[in-house]
Amino acid sequence: MPATRLTTRSASPQHIWQLERQGLHPLLARLYAARGVQDASELDYRLEHLLPPASLTHATEAACLLADAIETGARLLIIADYDCDGATACAVGIRALRAFGAEVDYLVPAC
Repeated sequence: MPATRLTTRSASPQHIWQLERQGLHPLLARLYAARGVQDASELDYRLEHLLPPASLTHATEAACLLADAIETGARLLIIADYDCDGATACAVGIRALRAFGAEVDYLVPAC
C-alpha cells in the first residue's frame, strides 16, 4: 500500500483575516480560505441561499422521468459509491423516492 501523502493548500492571508473578522475560528478560517471561501456569507446554507432546483441543468426533465417511473411502477436503482457524500445521497434518495411510492433499490459496485 502506498504511503499517505499530505499536502497543504495555499490560502490568501487577506481571506483568512476577513473570515476571522467575521467570527470564524482561526483554524476554520484557514481551512475555508484554502478552499476558496472569501466571505462567511458563502457558508450560509439555509434553503433561501441555495440554488432553486429548477435552475440545475436537466432537473425538470429528470423530475418528469422519475414521476413517470413512479406512476407506472417501474423499479428504480440508485448506483452509489463508498464515500460519505455518495452514501448519504443514496440514503436520502432511497428515503425520498420510497416516500413518493417508488420501488427503489441501490447498488454499490465493487472496487
